[in-house]
Amino acid sequence: MHSKKKLALALGAGIAPLLAVCLPASSASAHGYISNPPSRQAQCAARTIACGPIQYEPQSVEGPKGLRSCSGGNAAFRELDDDGKGWRVSPVGRTTTFNWRLTAPHATSTWQYYAGGRKIAEFNDGGARPGTTVNHTVNFGSLSGQQKVLAVWNIADTPMAFYVCVDVRVG
Repeated sequence: MHSKKKLALALGAGIAPLLAVCLPASSASAHGYISNPPSRQAQCAARTIACGPIQYEPQSVEGPKGLRSCSGGNAAFRELDDDGKGWRVSPVGRTTTFNWRLTAPHATSTWQYYAGGRKIAEFNDGGARPGTTVNHTVNFGSLSGQQKVLAVWNIADTPMAFYVCVDVRVG
């Protein structure tokens, strides 16, 4: 009985490193997206809308800073740029809070929000590293009706940013 227990422990110790190498990586290499109101990425992840690979990694829409596309210029996520895909539109008030879900918080320079062809809000984090959730309250000003909001998370220590689009109806 004693030798069986030693054999089981030895086998378990030998298998654990193999499992660690063979199993897929967790979302430690991932980043972040807006979960509420539901962004296009969140709708894909929830299978509300049929999407491609983005459904498995909604937090990974990364591209060079300065882009204005929902996909962040990433061809694998180009479905996010399709305004005719049937995205669910969330009714929101003139002032709305956007909730980010971060899986790998990065040092942040700014968070920017665009709608109606212009920047409507910017939050400067000055290089601080956020927690796993971030909330921004954005005022739409004179904008009303259906709007596509492009939210951009600019990383402080790289030339990269994360891109998220949220379809809302203001009013």
